[in-house]
Amino acid sequence: MRHNKKFNHLGRQSSHRKAMLSNMASSLIESKRITTTVAKAKALRMYVEPLITKAKDDTTHSRRVVFSHLQNKEAVSVLFRDVAEKVADRPGGYTRILRTGNRLGDNAEMCIIELVDYNEAMLSTGEEAAKPKRRRSRRGGAKKSENPVAETAKKEKPKAEKAAPAKAVKEEAPKVEEPKAEKPAEEKPTADTPAEETPKAETQEPEVKEEPAADAEEEKKEE
Repeated sequence: MRHNKKFNHLGRQSSHRKAMLSNMASSLIESKRITTTVAKAKALRMYVEPLITKAKDDTTHSRRVVFSHLQNKEAVSVLFRDVAEKVADRPGGYTRILRTGNRLGDNAEMCIIELVDYNEAMLSTGEEAAKPKRRRSRRGGAKKSENPVAETAKKEKPKAEKAAPAKAVKEEAPKVEEPKAEKPAEEKPTADTPAEETPKAETQEPEVKEEPAADAEEEKKEE
């Protein structure tokens, strides 16, 4: 009976299965991404993630334990030198499985298994999603021009033009009222002189002119 035997045998004997998983783990550590079936990827994930956790402790003992599983000096050096530093802050879940569809020959379900911290495209999208999105109005924002100084000057000009006529109106208002108040104050001699004074001046002038005329007539009579 198969009680409590949950791992996938993958249709291979134990020695064959261990050698296959060891080679796949070395390829994943060196290439950071490989393509395989979903069943093998799940088995590989259970095999390689404990080795990555072991690599965080860079000691002689941990290197010997990892080498006993991988049997590849280059993969062990890459794991302890590069991968361990990259995943130092991650508590687990070092790999990701991306399904790519079925294989044409035997219709097996295929996928890509990769190290999470080495996929720059997905890391960038995750950072953008974490940023709060700005609220957009229906009208849409105005396009930013290359010269922000010119924009500020344009915005300030209409404000100055609108303020100028207001000041002019305030200054003109007292100017219009001043002549109205001055007209009654000024008294012109022609308009304000009484009519009685004019005939006196006219009567005095002929009196002065008549005297020499009377003297001339008297002289002629004496002659």
